[in-house]
Amino acid sequence: MTRTKALAVALMAPAVVVVILVLVVPLLVGFATAVRDPELRVALPRTAELLRAWDGRGVPEEPVFAALAQEVRAAEGAQALGALSRRLNFERSGMRGLLLRTARAELVAPYSMALPAVDARWGEPATWTMLRRASLGVTPLYLLRSVDLDVAADGSVVAQPEEEAVFVKLFRRTLVIALEVTITTLLVAYPAAYAMARLPGAWARLATVLVLVPFWVSIMVRTTAWFILLQREGPVNALLLALQVVDHPLQLIFTRVAVILAMVHVLLPFAILPMLGVMKRIDPRLARASASLGATQWQHFLRVYLPLSLPGVGAGGLMIFMLAMGFYITPALVGGTGDQMVSTFITEYTTATLNWGMAAALAVLLLAMTAAVVGLAVLLVPRLRARTA
Repeated sequence: MTRTKALAVALMAPAVVVVILVLVVPLLVGFATAVRDPELRVALPRTAELLRAWDGRGVPEEPVFAALAQEVRAAEGAQALGALSRRLNFERSGMRGLLLRTARAELVAPYSMALPAVDARWGEPATWTMLRRASLGVTPLYLLRSVDLDVAADGSVVAQPEEEAVFVKLFRRTLVIALEVTITTLLVAYPAAYAMARLPGAWARLATVLVLVPFWVSIMVRTTAWFILLQREGPVNALLLALQVVDHPLQLIFTRVAVILAMVHVLLPFAILPMLGVMKRIDPRLARASASLGATQWQHFLRVYLPLSLPGVGAGGLMIFMLAMGFYITPALVGGTGDQMVSTFITEYTTATLNWGMAAALAVLLLAMTAAVVGLAVLLVPRLRARTA
């Protein structure tokens, strides 16, 4: 390796390390968390070992019952039953109470008779089949639940009941809101960037500073401002009533309109700046060249200016879409129950229910959906540019 190449590698190494630490490692940890299932192995190691050796037919033999009875009692005394009870209760409602009742019961051998006497579910093959699946250390349960599927008692994949099937609708809603925000932001940002690109030097710098001002204010503050503006007694309704546009205050807060307005306001600079950078590089002499060839202003815009500015539109649109897909604060503050996005549920699972597997599964699917849309856009934008040119 030459000295120049060695120097280049040395200069790039810190950036590569940072990318690995802040991007690759968290992604791998997220993927692993979405399929890991360690709770039974940690809380009841001997029971898990025996269940893995069991053939899964009917109910297991006496040694499995004995191991479970002894380890459940020990785990409850050591306060190590919480994570396992949450995990099993997520798959089958009532398992938390079953484990606690079993841990506090006075049991004597034979345990294969004592456990069903405490609760009949210990005599059901479905209970032991579920425990055997939980003993394997990996599970598709979280990913399946994230797309409204479930694991049946026999291990087959089945659809969730209609009243519990919420996540496909949630992902669809997140995608729709992100697309609506992206399109609206681009429609607002394009003429603004176009006007800024045509301003003389001092005015262009002033306009750029004004665009950058929102970056100096936190998203929470800007969203809270919209929460105040859109109240029934807020300034927007007061203005509409004063202008006699409406005769009673409108319900603006906790609506989809409020969510889109607030998100567009937050994301607008991310669209204007990439467009502005591209538009400033478009040679203004092209307009005169088009006019000399008989093109009208609209023909010049559609056939020359728009295709040349599409890279900026594409870059800004992709950036807005990726940010919008992960928004949490804005929909949570100004949106209604029908406007919450996937990030709200990820936060709920990580902070309230402590279900890291489900949170990771939702995050993995959100990332996959975002990557699919971004990949599709990367393929379509060059074709669209070639067609409009």
